[in-house]
This record gives sequence, C-alpha cells and structure tokens, in this order.
Amino acid sequence: MHRSGFVNIVGNPNVGKSTLMNALVGERLSIITSKAQTTRHRIMGIVNGEDFQMVYSDTPGVLSPNYQLQRQMLEFSRSALVDADVLLYVTDVTDSADRNADFLEKVKKMASAGTRVFLIINKIDLTTQETLESLVSFWHNQLPEAEIFPISAQERFGVDQLFEAIKNALPECPPFFPKDQLTDKSERFFVNEIIREKILLNYDKEIPYSVEVEVESFIDHSEEKMTNDKSPMTNRNLVEISAVIYCERDSQKGILIGKAGAALKRVGSQARKDIEDFLQKQVFLQLFVKVDRDWRSNTGRLKHYGYDLT
Repeated sequence: MHRSGFVNIVGNPNVGKSTLMNALVGERLSIITSKAQTTRHRIMGIVNGEDFQMVYSDTPGVLSPNYQLQRQMLEFSRSALVDADVLLYVTDVTDSADRNADFLEKVKKMASAGTRVFLIINKIDLTTQETLESLVSFWHNQLPEAEIFPISAQERFGVDQLFEAIKNALPECPPFFPKDQLTDKSERFFVNEIIREKILLNYDKEIPYSVEVEVESFIDHSEEKMTNDKSPMTNRNLVEISAVIYCERDSQKGILIGKAGAALKRVGSQARKDIEDFLQKQVFLQLFVKVDRDWRSNTGRLKHYGYDLT
C-alpha cells in the first residue's frame, strides 16, 4: 500500500506557515522573516518515504488585496483550497478568526464536504496552558470537523506527531512525482527568494514590498566540459550569478543602493553566503538595481515575474 497526496498550508499572514512547511519538509525551502507578505508564491516541497509521498504547498498569507500583486497572491492561497487532500489551516496564539472571515468560511465548507482539515495552533510556546485550552475550545466550535494540533513549529514541538497524522490521512495512491524530487521550483527561483529575504531583513517601510528579484545569468561551471586541455582550469565548484533587483521608483533605487553602494553590498554579502549553503558550491554574485515603474499593478509584468495561475 502506497499513500500520496497534496497537503496545502493556508492561513493569515505571520502565523508561521513557512516555518511549519520547512519543519515538515526538513529543508529550508520557504524564506522566513518577521514581516507580513514574506511568501508571495505557492511553493511546493515533496517528502518521500518507501510507502508514501507528501506534496506540501506553502502559500501567501490571506489578506485583503490593495493592488494587483496582492490579488495574485490571494489567488495562490485560494487555489490551495481546490486540490488539497489534507488542508492545514494555520493560526497562532494571537490570531483572530475575524481576520479574513470569508476565507475561513471556505475552509469550513471544505471540512463539511469531507476534506481532511487539520487546524494548527502554532507558537504555543508563547502562551499559557489555560489560554491554549481556551483556544482549542474556541477553534473546535469554529471548525468542529477539523482535527486540532497545538504545536510550535520553530521549536519543533508537536511537529513529528503532526507529520504522522498527515501521512496516515493521505489516500492510497501511487506517487505523483519522482521519488528523488524535492520541489517544483528551479534553483534560480530559490536564488531570487534568498536575495528577496535579505531585502526584507535590511530595509523598512515600503521598500521590501516594492521590489522583485530576477536572475539574469546563472552559470554553473561544474556542468561545463573541458574542450581544450591547454586552457586554464576554471573553478569547477563555482556558480556565477547575475541578478537584478527591480523597484518602482528612482528614490527607492537610491535607498536600495545606499551611500557608496554600501546597502547593496551588505545584501549581496548576506545573500551570497546563504546561496552557497543552498547550492553547496562557491558563488560569485553580482547585484544590480533597476526601476520597473508600477510593476505591482501591471498584469503583464506580474506574469513575466511568475505571478500567474494559467
């Protein structure tokens, strides 16, 4: 008997969805910061065992959209309600059911229709036993068909028990993907995300939300073949990457670069270290900043950057 299924993670911003995804997959696939709207795409992580395959999806936090990018992010979250074999609705000890009540109502309908819904109460290390018991009771009334799992994804408390429950809830099915596949995203995608994470960590206010990152060149010298034995040997463990940070305004460009380029150098240095850890290779990283005016509201530009469900 082999079990396979799609396990989709949804919930409000900043409740720990990406931390939970990484804990369940065992790899750092989703970037994590304390800022809302860190996750912009639906990111897949695949966990394989001899008799199971779990296909996890991390999704953007559910929000009321103010511009086209946020509308597309909301569509990524809504799409996770369509193909879930197991739905993980993540909340935390400070979250409220009043936030995005329309989306929660869709989750209730899924549970009533027979979809396995697990209600995850995250960050329980930040509350008391009395408060937790009150939250469990509250969410049981909100989603009576859901199974409730109090956890701390960051501290990994309760994660192993949740993992086993998910595995047992999967339908009998052959694997959907090759058993050695970890994700549906390319190395370039994760390089983009690592750079964007450093921007989120190093800049405040609107700057992190006004940028998009695009890798223009990705040369992995380990994949090259020697064509001339007399030519100088290139470092075979080197990846050369050139990426562009797009922003919406000239003033934002100046802030991103910083005085004498110091701010951009700091982002590049931090990103390079994490990219090297991710690729397990030496990385030469070049960053450039360009203006792409109002890209967050331009459907064509959003499609170019990968924000498209079609």
